[in-house]
Amino acid sequence: MKIACVGGGPAGLYFALLMKRHDPSHDITVHERNAEGSTYGWGVTYWPGLLDKLYAHDPESARAIAEHSVRWSGGVAHIRGETTAHHGDEGFGIGRRRLLDVLADRARALGVRLVFEHEVTDSGADGLPDADLVVAADGVHSGLRDHHAGHFGTEVAVGRNTYVWLGTTKVFDAFTFTFVETTHGWIWCYAYGYSEDHSTCVVECAPETWRGLGLDRASQTEGLALLEELFAKPLDGHRLIGRARPDGSAQWLNFRTVTNRTWYRDNVVLVGDAAHTTHYSIGAGTTLALEDAMALAGALRASPALQPALARYERERTAALLPLRSAARYSAQWYENLPRYVDLTPPQMFALLGQRHSPLLPHVPPQLYYRLDRAAERLEALRRLKRWLGPRVAGTLQAARSR
Repeated sequence: MKIACVGGGPAGLYFALLMKRHDPSHDITVHERNAEGSTYGWGVTYWPGLLDKLYAHDPESARAIAEHSVRWSGGVAHIRGETTAHHGDEGFGIGRRRLLDVLADRARALGVRLVFEHEVTDSGADGLPDADLVVAADGVHSGLRDHHAGHFGTEVAVGRNTYVWLGTTKVFDAFTFTFVETTHGWIWCYAYGYSEDHSTCVVECAPETWRGLGLDRASQTEGLALLEELFAKPLDGHRLIGRARPDGSAQWLNFRTVTNRTWYRDNVVLVGDAAHTTHYSIGAGTTLALEDAMALAGALRASPALQPALARYERERTAALLPLRSAARYSAQWYENLPRYVDLTPPQMFALLGQRHSPLLPHVPPQLYYRLDRAAERLEALRRLKRWLGPRVAGTLQAARSR
């Protein structure tokens, strides 16, 4: 099969190397519009389950990813001068550039061609690559998808809060949340290590807080100085590192949740952020991109005919995404409704932060939910009732709002 992957992110590279590993006779090219090594972003996070899948699909790249990852355990939350810790959760961080280098090196070693600084669009002079299969792995702003958005049924929902993706030389050994109250409202950050000397730090706030603090007008240098002051305690004297726009302003964004009614058209198939996005607060974006690549490669190996394989891939991945989409939606809403929870004691607030994926939580007073949750830890019947009740309450209220 002749395959063209448009986009050199995790999904495109991993799919290419999996297909080439399975059958070296495949003719596979990855087209990336940016220069090699110019990736955006700092570190990405993933969980132990993904590493197990990577070892099952390609042990060599899995070993390299594990070697370049850092492990963190538990969570820490800072609020109103108090620190609350939660033990037990374990995750991994790896630099996005390091991850892409690992996948690119492995793909090259297997015989995949990588072409950088080459943008492919369906509407360009050259059109689509001449290939049996074109994999649209060109991200949230996918040009291949948007040219046929009507066919794919693409919908984009823009989140209310603003956020900025930063790095820091402070190395966090636990997933760290910090909530700071200002005269203009609350602002918070999520931070986690991804190398021996750097961490990712995502800062988020409501739009009125963003404007009230002057972050909408500040240059990147001014904005970073203010954020360093606000988050001085967790940063412990370390600096924040940004990635400015050409005009010197900071790259504050509103999260875009992308969904598609169908994921393929003729010989073009969507993967990764081109097919779907889930709010960054559940830390699943990279994992889902790699799992898309696994599923698409598996479907193509299982079926000699292209269209049935693409249909199988779409069915498998849309089903797998359902619970994660729900978790991401409720997680984003938790942060958008932060004032609902900030009057709890810090341990109570941190406990409900861990429950933010629950469809029941938005509909129950926080203090009552906290007591129910603690009781459910001791009573299996109450735990089952809580799991059963949440989706039904949420569904009933959604139906009532739509009428």
